[in-house]
Amino acid sequence: MLWQNNSTPRGMSRRHFMKHTAGASALAGSAMAMGNSIRVHADELKKQNKSAILLWMGGGPATIDLWDLKPGASTGGPFRPISTTGDMQICEHLPMVAKQMHNLSIVRSMSTREADHGRGRYYMHTGFVPNPSIEHPSYGSVISHEMMANREDLEIPPFVSVGGASEGPGFLGMAWAPFSVSSTGRIDNLDMKLTDSRLAQRMETLKLIEGSFIKQNRGPAAMDHAKILKKTFDLMTSAQMEAFEVSKEPDAMTERYGDTGFGRGCLMARRLVEVGVPFIEVNMGGWDNHQNIHQTLETRLPEMDRAMSALVEDLEQRGLIENTAVIWMGEFGRTPTINGNGGRDHWARSWSVVAGGGGINGGLAVGETDEEGRRVITEPYSAEDMMATVCKGLGINMETTYQSKSGRPMKIANGGKIIKELIA
Repeated sequence: MLWQNNSTPRGMSRRHFMKHTAGASALAGSAMAMGNSIRVHADELKKQNKSAILLWMGGGPATIDLWDLKPGASTGGPFRPISTTGDMQICEHLPMVAKQMHNLSIVRSMSTREADHGRGRYYMHTGFVPNPSIEHPSYGSVISHEMMANREDLEIPPFVSVGGASEGPGFLGMAWAPFSVSSTGRIDNLDMKLTDSRLAQRMETLKLIEGSFIKQNRGPAAMDHAKILKKTFDLMTSAQMEAFEVSKEPDAMTERYGDTGFGRGCLMARRLVEVGVPFIEVNMGGWDNHQNIHQTLETRLPEMDRAMSALVEDLEQRGLIENTAVIWMGEFGRTPTINGNGGRDHWARSWSVVAGGGGINGGLAVGETDEEGRRVITEPYSAEDMMATVCKGLGINMETTYQSKSGRPMKIANGGKIIKELIA
């Protein structure tokens, strides 16, 4: 599978694909080389049809105001906790999510070191701190790579990012890069304005050209380029493309998720899981609240509440929750102390991530922070621990090892430890 996100600076764009179908014929470079993976228990993976949905809260949400409230403390803020269907309380402004918490668990003892937006985003997406000498693959690239063993009929990209760009595939290569779409399902550079017969004629011509390159033994680049061409054609003609068309959902369903960017993104994620896409990331920004944080959250949280709860409820009702991991997180949390502008600043020492479905136990609050939320007082967990737990829940063997372009072995999830409470 060879796909690339047109908004990711490290890759080839879909515009490049479209130029090929219009008659251009340049060879793809060595960037298409795949990282080698030691695949263990592949037969077991083929029996599964699992997926993951990452709800990415760009900017660093104040988890002390959402998932780990401190009522009565000087750091607590004005929001009150409410009961849920799980063994925990959460923010009063998340009443619909509260009804779905039997499917979700909160890890309240996240403790990381990256409190810069760019570094924190990279770290939480990959399990590795940024390193100028190597680009690590993101959650989406790793999971889609490992889950593709049983997706022979999938004609659309295995890693889709909705409403914003994700992190890239790193040394795994462009085959596992995120494919970005808007929350309305719009895909840039895909409308060729050609009749079916004219498109077929051009594709046949290009296939002949590509075939001649392969016969001349031009190396792996020619083979990869031919695969790009085939997958581009599949993308343009596949009935599975309807999964992106959220406008085809009944008005009542759109209203249930919320007719917002995040609402449509969550609805699209459910549709993409239904056609077999292994990894979908849905982006909701606007969490960098250095001022007036609680007034902002009173507006933002109902939007998140509606969409997130509808997604989890739909996955459960449609029999998909057991095979679909849902992860809610940002790049870090926010300071327990409320600053002079009524906001909270960057904070990575003690914060929360939410996860459930896909083999992850729901209804639990794992870990604990002190009475003011300033430090973790139980076992701390890292980005790599969270990633390892999700991969374990999905049935990915934790002994899987990749090889970087420099030949360095890289263990999946950076060798993170499993959060035992979350795995049955």
